[in-house]
Amino acid sequence: MPDYMYQLESRLLPEQRAVMIRVQELSQEMQLNVYLTGGAVRDLISGMAIRDLDFTVEGNPSRMVRELEKGGARIVYDDEKKRHSEFVFAGDVDGSIEESREDFYSAPGGKPEVRWASITDDLRRRDFSVNAIAISLNQASRGLLLDPMNGLADLERKEIRSLSIHSFTNQPVRLLRALFYCARLGLKLEQRTSEWFDLAISRELQESIDGGAAGLLVRQLCREENPGAILKAWDSRKLLGSLFPSLGRRKPNLEDFARLAKAREAMSGSGIRPRLFATVVHYLMARLPSRERAEAMKHWGFSATESKVTDEVPSEAYRFRNLLQSRKMEAPEEAYRLLVRTSPTVIAFVLTEWSTSGAAMRIRNYLTKWHPLRLNLPVSELSALGVPSGPKFDEVIEKFFVMQLRGRARDPEERPKILKKLAGIKDEPSKKPKPDKGRRKDKSVEDPAAPTPKESVPAQPVKTRIGSRIGTAKLPSERKSGSGGGSAAGHRRKPKKKQRKERKRTKLTREVAPPKRRDAKRSARKQSQRMVKVKRKHKKTYGGKKRGGKRR
Repeated sequence: MPDYMYQLESRLLPEQRAVMIRVQELSQEMQLNVYLTGGAVRDLISGMAIRDLDFTVEGNPSRMVRELEKGGARIVYDDEKKRHSEFVFAGDVDGSIEESREDFYSAPGGKPEVRWASITDDLRRRDFSVNAIAISLNQASRGLLLDPMNGLADLERKEIRSLSIHSFTNQPVRLLRALFYCARLGLKLEQRTSEWFDLAISRELQESIDGGAAGLLVRQLCREENPGAILKAWDSRKLLGSLFPSLGRRKPNLEDFARLAKAREAMSGSGIRPRLFATVVHYLMARLPSRERAEAMKHWGFSATESKVTDEVPSEAYRFRNLLQSRKMEAPEEAYRLLVRTSPTVIAFVLTEWSTSGAAMRIRNYLTKWHPLRLNLPVSELSALGVPSGPKFDEVIEKFFVMQLRGRARDPEERPKILKKLAGIKDEPSKKPKPDKGRRKDKSVEDPAAPTPKESVPAQPVKTRIGSRIGTAKLPSERKSGSGGGSAAGHRRKPKKKQRKERKRTKLTREVAPPKRRDAKRSARKQSQRMVKVKRKHKKTYGGKKRGGKRR
């Protein structure tokens, strides 16, 4: 036996799971039996995404509704007679709560008499078998699957089966709902249900569809990922006029809905779930004149706020598009701040209506590049550096994000350095080794690394080039002692005349070194002139003769 509760908890979004837990807690406090019914169970079993949560309570749910309103839930539609309320729960989750009931018809097609009943009777009075499945959320039977009409078998056969021969007669809006589920779930009408469907169409029951029921179906259409496919299915059976008579003559453009589906998919891929009620209704009535649009929204039972939002979306999107593609938004951080403040409904409208504009390009950058960067900011790394949470922390994160928008700070290895610089954290200077302040080393103790006297290399005389002769310069120790080579054998002391010549040679070699000049050309010229003078002095000194008396 499959564990449906485990499947449910693993498939729900965190916001949806929080709503389900809150409803369970309230039902236990008020001692009411609560069940998850309808589309949520059908989508769970068929493997599709769970879009809304429909709860059915055995008892009056009015007190539970008030408690949910205190927790942030917003009522979208309320029917006091049937005790049915549709919500947008906290966390932007769609759903509904109603009391289990049974609809009793005195004659086919008449107005039903509402009788409060058990969950089993409530499932039997529903439209199709795939919607007559429930999962218990009660503590004693949590996770129990209720399927009195064998809807699981129909899901396996991929069929839509009506539960009564009078199903379309009692509620003609089920003609639209049958095609709705066929297009959405990829199902087909069961053979007997198809015959009943054709019989209802031949009797023109679609002309008697109630405006309020059609309005609920339009609301459900606005939550679909691909509303164009459902409109195409209705148009194939010529049922668009059943929503509103003028739509049969002036049909909506299905290409607009195809572009809208792409925009929704792009936003959902970035973790943004837009509510496209106003956008879908706008494109549904795009070819109707303003007077007929107002009549259609009144026919569907829309509130004044919903009608106003639908009328204002095109003008608001037009202003937003012009501002986003202006020069003021050339900096990516400015464009990002504007997009964050804008409603997802308006963003989706711009992506659909002006998909090739400059504003659409910046919206795509926001969805594919900027928004993921915002979700992956190094908050934990900054906390690890010791920066406490507060205004300074937020300021550093914001500056780092702006750097990333401009194409910098993308390398993970550079993040710590950049964060330290933005936070004003200086690196600790490297500690130098402290000098040894102890006693001086005893010179009598020999250092093993120091070379011994035998190993010491004797100093070599330095050879200098003066003119064309090569001489040997004296070492400092030799000059002081005056002992020429300083060897043990000893040498004769040079005559004073030779000593004077040696001094002149050293003096001439010192003068050859060029002075430091800024101008290279001038320095080279001075050096050449100095070399000429040196050669002249050298010639005068030695006379240009060898010891043999011959000239060179």
